[in-house]
Amino acid sequence: MGTMDTSLTASPITRTLPLQIAERIGALIIEEKLRPAERLKEVVFAKSFGVSRATVREALRILEQRNLVSIVPQRGAQVTKLSRRELEDLFEIRAVLLGLVSRRVALNYSPEVKRTLYAGYSKLQAAKNDAAAYARASADLVAVFTHLSGNQQLTDYIADFALRIGRYTRLGLSQPQRRKQSLANWARLLRAIAARDAELAETLHRRLSTQNLVAALAELERRERSERTSLARVNRTTSVPAKK
Repeated sequence: MGTMDTSLTASPITRTLPLQIAERIGALIIEEKLRPAERLKEVVFAKSFGVSRATVREALRILEQRNLVSIVPQRGAQVTKLSRRELEDLFEIRAVLLGLVSRRVALNYSPEVKRTLYAGYSKLQAAKNDAAAYARASADLVAVFTHLSGNQQLTDYIADFALRIGRYTRLGLSQPQRRKQSLANWARLLRAIAARDAELAETLHRRLSTQNLVAALAELERRERSERTSLARVNRTTSVPAKK
């Protein structure tokens, strides 16, 4: 078996400039350096990336198709708000696709596949104390899995909504205890694949994805409660006392 290229940073030469800019802006959204409802100014990005406003405009349209950005005529673009419905829908699809990926990787298992998977797992272990780094390492390991599955259609489907689901995955991995649980689940999954147990591998990856969903929903609910509490506090502070 020849050496597989599992590089996750190499950029296909066919990617257009707007797509490259879209991915860079999308990464900022996933890492919450651009927050939900934040306005996105074309002129600022054009200057920052050294491209034309037309290129930025096209990049924002790409992100709108991925539901990371909403564009309102005469008002411009802004980061979309996190949505419980979108979270549930995306993870439902993701669980099925990743289950199929792990099934195929188990069936294709070899010493080379083992080395590749455990290299990705080692990076995951090293990042366990950093939520953002762990989320990136987890996304990288998923990309390795999809590559090793040997199914280009599966790989394309998963890559197509990777940006959309990335910020929800990050939510679900924000707490240390959740990352500890995730790491243990990845270890079980790798053992199942090493045993060439395709059915168990599929079940475990679906379970891992479902647990990410539950954790992300819990974190989203916590944030929503915090926002409601903060808003109520501001309203009480700014309210005008009734005249006697």
